[in-house]
Amino acid sequence: MEEVKLIGSSPSLFCTRVEWALRLKGVKYEYIKEDLRNKSDLLLKSNPVYKKVPVLLINHNSIAESLIILEYIDDSWKHYPLLPQDPFERAQARFWAKFADDKCLMGTWTACMAEGEEKVRAIESVQESFAFIEKQIEGKKFFGGEEIGFLDLGIGWICLWLNVMEEVGGMKLLDPEKFPCLHNWAQNFIKIPVIHQFLPPRDDLLNYFKASLNYIQSLAAGKP
Repeated sequence: MEEVKLIGSSPSLFCTRVEWALRLKGVKYEYIKEDLRNKSDLLLKSNPVYKKVPVLLINHNSIAESLIILEYIDDSWKHYPLLPQDPFERAQARFWAKFADDKCLMGTWTACMAEGEEKVRAIESVQESFAFIEKQIEGKKFFGGEEIGFLDLGIGWICLWLNVMEEVGGMKLLDPEKFPCLHNWAQNFIKIPVIHQFLPPRDDLLNYFKASLNYIQSLAAGKP
């Protein structure tokens, strides 16, 4: 029998998407909570390249990077398939998940930290990226069709983390009138019991992002 462990941290959206996948698949696993301010020897040994969570341990073999972990989970446990069967659709799901991480998620954090004209430009850039995602969900309940799948889990951070970053950054990125399909998708997604039950408390996320922003700003202020 495979021994499955997940090294993670509750504020991390990357860890949460892995937990969602494991729960949807019905995989039993042990959750190992990581203190990212004092990283454990287990984490450093399991992910020596990036030294970050999440890391999935399978019989002491380690797999890092959340989207790669999602694919591993889908290949290993066939119940509740996450990726489409059609090769083209599988490729599209992978592409847009990576796009959402690189452009939407990282762009949101950039906008959160920025000020003045830089913030305005960052917000415009993120909204341009969200417009591409909006087109992918038009006419569908979920990106995976009638059931949530790989891309839904990849973009699942929109249902909570985005709102928190909007508050911390004093901005509005996902206007329901401008992005009605994405807004409706987020409302449907968060209602799914497995998704809702494994969301971290909003106040914890808010405190986490405020502390992260303050830390980064303090480092920037200290530069010569």
